Amino acid sequence: MQIPIAKPFIGEEEKQAVVSVLSSGQLSQGPKVAEFEQAFAARHGAKHGVATSNGTTALMAAMMAHGIGPGDEVIIPSFSFFATASCVLSVGARPVFADINPDTFNLSPEAAEAAITPRTKAIMPVHLYGQAADMPAFEAICRKHGLILMEDAAQAHLSQIGDRYVGTWGTTGFSFYPTKNMTTTEGGMVLTNDDDTAQRLRMIRAQGMNVRYYHEIVGYNFRMTDMAAAIGLVQLGRLDGWTQARRNNAQAYNTRLTSVKTPVVQSGHNHVYHQYTVRVPDDADRDAVVKRLNERGIGVRVYYPLPIHQQPVFQAMDGYKDVHLPETEKATRQVFSLPVYPTLTEEELDYVVQEVNAAC
Repeated sequence: MQIPIAKPFIGEEEKQAVVSVLSSGQLSQGPKVAEFEQAFAARHGAKHGVATSNGTTALMAAMMAHGIGPGDEVIIPSFSFFATASCVLSVGARPVFADINPDTFNLSPEAAEAAITPRTKAIMPVHLYGQAADMPAFEAICRKHGLILMEDAAQAHLSQIGDRYVGTWGTTGFSFYPTKNMTTTEGGMVLTNDDDTAQRLRMIRAQGMNVRYYHEIVGYNFRMTDMAAAIGLVQLGRLDGWTQARRNNAQAYNTRLTSVKTPVVQSGHNHVYHQYTVRVPDDADRDAVVKRLNERGIGVRVYYPLPIHQQPVFQAMDGYKDVHLPETEKATRQVFSLPVYPTLTEEELDYVVQEVNAAC
């Protein structure tokens, strides 16, 4: 049996949506992008959505819209995909890494607050693997210290705390990469409730223009195509059902996996399981377990094997060689993720459970 870690779904409805755009002649940013922005923002309870070319440009544009730049520091987790840090570097600011909560893998509010300096401009938690970070705590910290609150929700479409969705606490970047919980093939989105921030975002992603050929600021080509937005609209309509299927698969794992530590969901949070991530016991060899499962046809993956602060590019910079984040570093040695995509069959799920329980 061959079971991949993810299985993007593109159906006939998505294909026909693209054909319709191709036939219209409006290929770049146009009416479908505007429709997708409104629909995605409304589904998350946010006032504005600003679509971009990918998740990284969404985070970059969000940084720029808040005037974050040289001399500023942004507190982020190191246990994340590299774009969480590269977007900070791209605007000339300095990433400051803080440790994670060992249960949820998300940025620790206490560690983030301890990392604040006079140069701190913003805090950007990551909703890792699909579980929202402790946003009420971060909101209180940012209000107390006069900081900008941002969210990296690349993996967390429809993730909630209570009845409030991610994307409504701070300026938030989403990704629509093919393996995300929904896709536009490539694409990103920034959500914000602030009118001025939304206006700056729209200019930043379109060469600094508000009126065509009148450039008010330095901007970039971060635009989404109408073809991507057309796919996104169809996928958004499927997202609720897919999210429930992921939760059902996760619940089946929770009740049947006995050899690994299953995900801990913070009280009041609604996990969307972009990844179903487990820990091996302290005495187990995670890499040997992963190798065995891959050999048995199960495409388990390690997200992420090397924390960002230990990446070669950061080790070559001043000030990062002595950074030590014990919970982050322990997690990188122990975690791996199992297939949890919505179209996983009962037979496939049974096989994964059987093999994981036998591997540890």
